[in-house]
Parts: sequence; structure tokens; C-alpha cells
Amino acid sequence: MLDEQRIKEATTNMKHYLADKLIRKEPFKQIVFDTYMNNHKESLSLAEHMHTNNLSKLWIVVVSYYSMFYIANAVIYKMGYKVGEKLAHKVTADALITWARTKLKTSLLEDYEAAQEEALELADTKANMIVESFDQERKKRSFFQYETTEEIKAGKATTSFERAKQFSTEMHKLLEEGKKKKNENAQNGGSKN
Repeated sequence: MLDEQRIKEATTNMKHYLADKLIRKEPFKQIVFDTYMNNHKESLSLAEHMHTNNLSKLWIVVVSYYSMFYIANAVIYKMGYKVGEKLAHKVTADALITWARTKLKTSLLEDYEAAQEEALELADTKANMIVESFDQERKKRSFFQYETTEEIKAGKATTSFERAKQFSTEMHKLLEEGKKKKNENAQNGGSKN
């Protein structure tokens, strides 16, 4: 579970990352966004193919993680920021915890409007779990890629693939929410997001 200490650590780290330009404000370019989304879709599709055909457990974990990494960066990019090359995976994880977690919670609350009080608790827990799944997969991918032998368990690869699918679904919701708000503002002659 994503705990308060990890949330505080991520928030503190983001201040340093911004100061050190490890993540920076950047004007939106469709080609950058499309590249993230295409890489996400290709990675998720490849992970599904490997999982379905019972291919390399190591690469199911690695490619599932990368599908999450790419769509997370697409969401961060839509928020107006681009993660640099240095420490990109850690910066992405901390940006999700610091910025996307709140947006996820709001998005999930809309899904559960009928049961407000119950939904708040559930949405907070689920938002934390979704963001934490990225951090867990980042650590697992590094461990599996560099520190394990061929004795990797099949269950871990399946977990990685399932997390990647769920993460993808939730990140797509955030991207759609941003499109809706932009369209509403354009129709109302309001300000840009």
C-alpha cells in the first residue's frame, strides 16, 4: 500500500527534480504524445502476445512495465510536463504519486457517485494501488532484468501483465477526462487547461 511516507518522499523529490530540470514544463507537441501512446500500445500488445503464448516470463514483466511507463509519461505530458532522460523511471513514479494520484482519485469518484462516502475510501485506496503498481513494477522490472536467474515464477509475469492492463485503463480515463474538459472550455469560450 502507498503510505504517507512514500507520498511525502515523492512530493519532496519532485521539487528537486523540477529544480534540477529532470522534469520540466514543455509546450504540447502531438508527435511526442503520439509516440508515448504508440509505444504504450505496442508494449501492451507484445506483453499480451507473450503472456498468451507462454513465452519469456522475464520479458512479460519488462514489457508490461514499459507499457505502464509510456502511458504514465503520456499522462504527465498532457499535464504540461516532460520527463527527461536522467532518472526517468524514478521521476515518472514520483510524478504519478505527486500529480496523477489526485486526478485518479477524482476520476474514480465520478465512477462511484452513488455511494459517496464508501466511494471516497475506495477511490483513495484504488488510486493509491494503481499508482503504487507502477512503482512496484518499476522495482520488479529492474530486479528481474538485472538480478534474477531463469527461475522466475509465472505468477509474477501474470501479475505484471494484469497490472499493466489495469494501469492502462485508468490512465486512458485521465487522458479522456482532459479531452472532455478541453472541449467544454472551447465550447464555453473559457480558458485553456
